[in-house]
Amino acid sequence: MKKYTITVNGTAYEVLVEEGASGSAAPAAAPVSAPAATPAPVPTPAAAPVPAAPAGAQGAIQVKAPMPGTILKMNVKVGDKIEPNGLVCILEAMKMENEIFSENGGTIASINAPVGTSVQTGDVIITLN
Repeated sequence: MKKYTITVNGTAYEVLVEEGASGSAAPAAAPVSAPAATPAPVPTPAAAPVPAAPAGAQGAIQVKAPMPGTILKMNVKVGDKIEPNGLVCILEAMKMENEIFSENGGTIASINAPVGTSVQTGDVIITLN
């Protein structure tokens, strides 16, 4: 027999399980008092610091990579004006070409991931003013 302690809705139960017993019912579970001390809550880790924006890009809007991949084509250059939902670049991920759009309009302040750059999810591709 194996003895297990199972907690359901804060109440601990001891359960005995008989191995290899076919056709026989397991004994009923008996409630056991819950542990006296509850573990202290684990502090949540502080958010990672956000990298500093390029010079002159204070309050800039960032277009980030939605998935890991490689920048195949950049459709904008620094100084270009872009409309909301404007095409920014083509990102190759899992052998598929994905169009990356900017949710906001503005002027391209910097290109942080030029053509050929490998990016991870959340990496900044461009910043807008």
